[in-house]
Parts: sequence; structure tokens; C-alpha cells
Amino acid sequence: MGKRIAVLVGAALLLALALSIYDGLIQLNHPSKADHPIRGVDVSHYQGTIDWETLQEQGIRFAYIKATEGSSYVDGMFGRNWENIARTDLRYGAYHFFSFGSSGQTQAENFCGTVRAAEGMLPPAVDVEPYGKYRSAEDLRNAQDELSAWLETVEARMGVRPIIYTTEDFYRECVSDSFPEHDIWIRSVYRSPSKDIAWTFWQYSNRFQLKGYSGEERFIDMNAFIGDVEAFEAYGLGRTDRSSD
Repeated sequence: MGKRIAVLVGAALLLALALSIYDGLIQLNHPSKADHPIRGVDVSHYQGTIDWETLQEQGIRFAYIKATEGSSYVDGMFGRNWENIARTDLRYGAYHFFSFGSSGQTQAENFCGTVRAAEGMLPPAVDVEPYGKYRSAEDLRNAQDELSAWLETVEARMGVRPIIYTTEDFYRECVSDSFPEHDIWIRSVYRSPSKDIAWTFWQYSNRFQLKGYSGEERFIDMNAFIGDVEAFEAYGLGRTDRSSD
């Protein structure tokens, strides 16, 4: 009996491992397609030239495209990506990588001066995460005023409240209490997001591979939307009270 149980357990583990492998890579997260039917990617110049139609054929419904970083940097592929994805049926939005060493106002001006509004675009997003020497929750707390300036300026200029992309640790330490009105795009690539986090988008993998891009980075980030098709089609289309035309 003991040997039989051991064989069954071993077989179950092998099956679980097989189900976790996609294109030769172990994928730790498997969001239910029934619960989260809307899947998307986020990209930058690292993915190089992107064939958006090929991505769409693989079940992708949306994309977030890196536009800017800090107060002056513009992603070298943003203009081409923004123009080409507009020819597809994909919904898309732009994101900004937030710099801890730069003014939130000038960062917002960089973003708004780069991104041209498009019909049906997803809300703008700001990526706030550890990098370089900025690794602690204290770093984000010190930059909260600058992040507030970015969020308020972009909302006023674009008429839509931005989304905050962040890690679980940064969310708990600095985002949940200080920016509760903003939707959350949570990064959790090793497990499902904690139940205490009310997320709208979930980056569930940073090591996925799809066909349709040819850059130096062979992996692509995968994301899920919290709602169904109807909710996704309506998401982000309303304007906020503080918006300006």
C-alpha cells in the first residue's frame, strides 16, 4: 500500500509539473480562464518590433506599452508600438516608469507630452517598484508627494484616473492607505495575489513566451484582468470629476 501511494503521489507531482511548463519554461501561476478570460501583455523596447496581429491571434486582448521613464526618457519603440497597435482590435494603454530621484510634475509632463490620447484607450499607468539603490518602503514613502503630483497631473491632463502598478510589499507599505482611490495593477509572479489586495490587473508571469516579437528579450510579461468581457469593454471609459478637456 505504501509503495502504491508513493507512486500515485509521484505521478500527481509529475502531472502538476507538466501542467506548469509552457514552451519549456515552468510557469508558477495559472489564472483560471473561466474566472479571468481577459489576458494581456505589457511591453517595452526590449521586445523589439512587435507583430500585434500575431499576438492577438494567441488570445491577447490588451497591451500596456512603456512610454516614458523619469523626467526625460522616452522609450525608443513607443511611437511605433502606439501607431501599429491602433490598427488592431486590441485595447491598449501607456505606462510610465516612476523615478524616485526626479520631480513628479516633470515626470508627468514627460508622459503627457509623449502619449497621444486614443479612443477607447486604457487608463494611464505608473510603474512604482524597487530598482537600483531604491529598494525599501521608506524610499517610496519619501517619494509619495512626487508620486501624488504625477497622479494628479496626469489625471487632470488625460481625464482618467491612473492605475498604480506595484509589488505586494510596496502596496501594503505605501499605496493602500495613501492612494486608495486608484486601481491597482499588482505584480505577483510567484503566487496568486493575496486576498487582501483588491486588484484590477494582475501581472502573473514575467517569463512567458509568445510569437510575434523579435527583440533582445525573449520573454514577455503576461497579465490578467479581474472582470469578464463586458466589464473589460467598459473599463476606463468614464471620465473623472477632476478631468479637464
